[in-house]
Amino acid sequence: MEVIKFGGSSLASASTIRRVGEVLVSRRDKQKILVLSAMGGMTNKLISIGELACSGDSDYKSVYQELRDFHLKALIELVPSGKVKEVEGEMKSLLDDLDELCYGIYLLRELSDRSKDELVAFGERLSIPIVVAHLNGCGLIVRRVDARDWIKTDANHGAAHVLPETTKKAILKGVGEAFVSDDGNVCDWEILAMEGFIGQSPDGATTTLGRGGSDYTAALMTIAVKADHLEKSTDVIGMLTADPRKVPTARIIEEMSYAEAMELCHFGAKIIYPPTIAPLMEAGIPLIVRSTFEADGAGTRICADPKEDGPVRGLSSIGGMSLLTLVGGGMVGVPGFSRRLFIALSFSGVNVVLITQGSSEHSITVAIEENELEVALEALQEEFGSDLQLGRLEPFRTEKGLSILALVGDGMDGFTGICGKAFHALGRNGINIYAIAQGSTERNISIVVADGDVPKALRALHGTFFESDVRRVHLFCMGVGNVGGTLVDFVRDQHDQLLKDRNIDLQIAGLANSKKMLFNADGIDLSDWRNNLASSETKSTLDGFIDGIKTLNLENSAFVDNTASSDVAALYESVLSASIGVVASNKIAAADAYKRYKGLLDLASKHSTEYRFETNVGAGLPVIDTIQHLVLSGDKVHKIEAVLSGTLNFLFSAFSPEMTFEDSVKGAMDAGFTEPDPRIDLSGVDVQRKILILAREAGYKLEMSDVENVPFLPQELMEGSVEDFLKALPSIEQSMQDKLAAATKEGKKLRYFATFENGKAKVALEPLDASHAFCSLEGSDNVVMLTTDRYSQRPLVVQGAGAGADVTAMGVFADIMRFAESR
Repeated sequence: MEVIKFGGSSLASASTIRRVGEVLVSRRDKQKILVLSAMGGMTNKLISIGELACSGDSDYKSVYQELRDFHLKALIELVPSGKVKEVEGEMKSLLDDLDELCYGIYLLRELSDRSKDELVAFGERLSIPIVVAHLNGCGLIVRRVDARDWIKTDANHGAAHVLPETTKKAILKGVGEAFVSDDGNVCDWEILAMEGFIGQSPDGATTTLGRGGSDYTAALMTIAVKADHLEKSTDVIGMLTADPRKVPTARIIEEMSYAEAMELCHFGAKIIYPPTIAPLMEAGIPLIVRSTFEADGAGTRICADPKEDGPVRGLSSIGGMSLLTLVGGGMVGVPGFSRRLFIALSFSGVNVVLITQGSSEHSITVAIEENELEVALEALQEEFGSDLQLGRLEPFRTEKGLSILALVGDGMDGFTGICGKAFHALGRNGINIYAIAQGSTERNISIVVADGDVPKALRALHGTFFESDVRRVHLFCMGVGNVGGTLVDFVRDQHDQLLKDRNIDLQIAGLANSKKMLFNADGIDLSDWRNNLASSETKSTLDGFIDGIKTLNLENSAFVDNTASSDVAALYESVLSASIGVVASNKIAAADAYKRYKGLLDLASKHSTEYRFETNVGAGLPVIDTIQHLVLSGDKVHKIEAVLSGTLNFLFSAFSPEMTFEDSVKGAMDAGFTEPDPRIDLSGVDVQRKILILAREAGYKLEMSDVENVPFLPQELMEGSVEDFLKALPSIEQSMQDKLAAATKEGKKLRYFATFENGKAKVALEPLDASHAFCSLEGSDNVVMLTTDRYSQRPLVVQGAGAGADVTAMGVFADIMRFAESR
């Protein structure tokens, strides 16, 4: 024999009830006991009717009418035509009784627990005639049972306690009688159908077992008839590793222990009514949770010996919590403080969800529901008033807006490092932990965090314990021009290969240019991202983009800056303070005042994230990375010689007696090597910033003013518009040709050269010997030569393409990958 419980979500409408019928018709191999809930939403509607009537609000009548119409409509849709009149008569009789009860509540302005039980019991009592008639119409042989004849309780209305032995005897007697018809013959039936949730007190009154009590009814039936298992058929595919509304990648738990299920249900997993599990555990009968709508699925099996599946079985959370802390030297070594605390809270009806106390005994913290905080404070004020006055206790400390996350799993017992992994996952995502607790069984680790951090925290923990092979990183890209756009294309084109080869899932969750911005927490569809961004209805603002990142609050997030904007660079502190990484090709921040440069690195470290800017120098060349590794290994950089502008190297490699300086500049612009205003490159400021950054990375505290910049263009050309500048280029052609001729005469070549030595840095257009290694550079190549303690005789050289959208985007991509690897 099987026992199946169908909840309100499975009985929410005519279509879902039809699905119940299909499931049962397909499984006619065993006799079954069905435990049925009220139709979806009806219990809440009945409570609303009662509260309105009790308050004297005649609007209860319209809510009652909605309920009446809903059930009668379902009857017409589901009951075979030949049975409609019979079932309709029963339904109308029940509905009239309900109407009469509500009117009595309205007249008396009183809704006692006893009356409320009678009221909400109508939910189950109204659903069962419809469902049974429909199942009979499907060809099934169904016999109805009034649950009140079998489920016997005390008179504690609202949450009645079942009388176990009396109930068991009634069930066994009732089931035995169900096999015999009124004329004494054996009764041929396939299904016994009964209400869940309701019972009967010794005086014959209707009682209820509390919210979720239908599950408990089903458990009682399962144990009494010694069924193979209890099946709960609902609207979810089973117990999941986390709430899928908060963690989209949550997966089904195939098997779990009774204790694990109870822990998860206690901490917010509402799939099973917790008291249901204990009697099943005692009897050793499995509970299966599966979907009514995917009945072929295996669901989740809850049993005594589940198969192993990692140390953590699942995550859950409960919100609306607050922390209440007692602190004081008067607690240390004084017996009875904890007892007084818990007795005071107990007498005031406040439930303690979590307890934590330091070994110094100087403080004790409890987590309680936020709506009970004021009651708790009043109770403690009364209990500890004298201790407060005498200074033995400090004023009570409270914190609101909190949630408790629970990591649950039998496998955590004796498994080293679970707490460390959990705290690391939360810490690297900037999630503050307010309190922690772990039971002595090591089955549960409870962590208190802010309500707003719950989705991010759950995703971070889920990624750590259930998706350990995959690191998901969320990117928010500001600037989608040459470099930025190429980067987005790289992410799109390499996503699947990275996921396959390196288990890294890069998702671009935000895009912005100067006009529009676009967000998607699940990742933007990059197949046509340019048109999607252009058609976005959200106007782009810097503050709006940062607010959007923070509002989404996604784990492992990085802000990617591919602009040359000082306004964008000014946002880095705000971003890093939120534990969001920064990956920047924009070099303005790293070349700002030394105090800010160092402050950004310290801020990233403080908030467990990263500030990466490899492409600030040399585009995709590993220049900064090389210097960092030298310094990290204890080497000392004494001298840096470099050609750091791919633009200027391209220009001066092309510049010759046959190629005018004007054409060289325009050629560099056409090749995409220069900024929109080429004077930014020609001024040498860009190279000045780069050598400054390299010197800083080598360990020297330099400012921009410490880097000498020798200009090679007249100051008047640096003013006015770009168009004016280009028109004026012929006016300096002769002076530039003279510089070139002088260098050529001495067997030298013009190169824009950066040096750092003895704490001094300089950038200038220099004539270098034609035999100099830097003169062999071609096109947009960069080169950096480092003289160090270990590389003193033969300096270390890094050389390659140092400009262009592809190589710069590649360098940014490499920084993103380093960030991803660190998560």
